[in-house]
Amino acid sequence: MIVNYTTKELDLLARLMRAEAQTEGDLGMLMVGNVVVNRVLGDCYTFKNIDSITDAIFQPNQFVGADSPLFYGSSTTSEKNLAKRILMGEYYYPATHSLWFYAPPSSNTSCKTTWYSQPLAGKYKNHCFYRPQSGTCTEIY
Repeated sequence: MIVNYTTKELDLLARLMRAEAQTEGDLGMLMVGNVVVNRVLGDCYTFKNIDSITDAIFQPNQFVGADSPLFYGSSTTSEKNLAKRILMGEYYYPATHSLWFYAPPSSNTSCKTTWYSQPLAGKYKNHCFYRPQSGTCTEIY
């Protein structure tokens, strides 16, 4: 386990992963989970006081999925198993060191080269992932 979590937080993470990336399949949901965990681990930027999965998910103005009807339904066993994999330390490129992601309005839209002044790590389906600039957030490298 790379971060401590409760049963409730496992469920929260599973639901957020679904709400943010259900249409992108298991791998897309796993990458969203990577970003959440990185925010708990990273002691940098606006994530300095993020000490738990709950803190990361409910940090104001961060995850649009937390306001989605998909977030409020119960998570499935399969979704919880995906969340457990992330909490046990699995990482998937390009989310490996990422703290941010967004989905452009169309899958044909290119990712911006920077997001919050941070470089593009890569794209998976319709999500663009961004990692901290070199030399910052050493906890996630």
